[in-house]
Amino acid sequence: MEGKLFNIQRFSVHDGPGIRTTVFFKGCNLRCRWCHNPESICKENQIEFYPERCIGCDACFQVCPNGVHFLDEKKEHSLDRSKCNGCLLCVQTCYANALVGVGQNVEVSDLLKSILEDKPYYNNSSGGVTFSGGEAMLQIDYLEEILRRCKDEKIHTAVDTAGCVPWDYFERILPVTDLFLYDVKAADPIRHKQLTGVDNHLILTNLRRLSKADKDLWIRIPFIPGQNNDQMEGIAQILSPLKITKVEVMAYHKLGNSKYTALGLNNELLGMNTPPDEQVEDAVKIFKAYGLNANRT
Repeated sequence: MEGKLFNIQRFSVHDGPGIRTTVFFKGCNLRCRWCHNPESICKENQIEFYPERCIGCDACFQVCPNGVHFLDEKKEHSLDRSKCNGCLLCVQTCYANALVGVGQNVEVSDLLKSILEDKPYYNNSSGGVTFSGGEAMLQIDYLEEILRRCKDEKIHTAVDTAGCVPWDYFERILPVTDLFLYDVKAADPIRHKQLTGVDNHLILTNLRRLSKADKDLWIRIPFIPGQNNDQMEGIAQILSPLKITKVEVMAYHKLGNSKYTALGLNNELLGMNTPPDEQVEDAVKIFKAYGLNANRT
């Protein structure tokens, strides 16, 4: 069985306890305005283009079967992404690394082999593996199988999800998941739809059910000035009656901005700023005031 991934990050310390391997699944059903991993949204293969690295060897022009690569009116290398079928032949011939492929099909057995390479680090740090995205639960068959294989190897497992999937998906992976990292982005359903493209009814319904499942549950809340900073108290009111291990307030950063240009996408992040430390700390205080174990990341 194959899954579509876009990155495997080793020695991660921010996606659950201990030293972890974080596996990023490609494909997402939300469209968060602040997304810093835009390469995770589309499930299909994509090309990142960094023109400053291009040496003009024309190898990509010759190998591309669909005429994606062309010279514009300034005689500069450009891409017609509407013609791209994701074959990534051009990436394979780019000696200068100006073209970078995003997306790969990975067999469950190959992914497990990669995860097992770092098992000594998991054992020594009480770490494990985290499946993230995109939205890992959109590839539920693959996710369930790799989780089961990891549990057979006695590896701690975590799933990072926005929760916008049918509840029976959760039921399928509950027996083989030790920790859920659950994203909550806004309290008001109208605001949530404005910010992510969907309302939060299903997300919050699943969260309430999940909180009764006797699993470690970490809530992750992105904090973006001018977008959802006024939603913190509403979120705290939603979370306070639930059985939650802890809340992490995640300050927005601009590290993903360059990816939009490389992917030829409109940059929704323009105009968004990293919040001052005191604003993030004030948000953390709100959650603590509601009796929640909260911190910033």
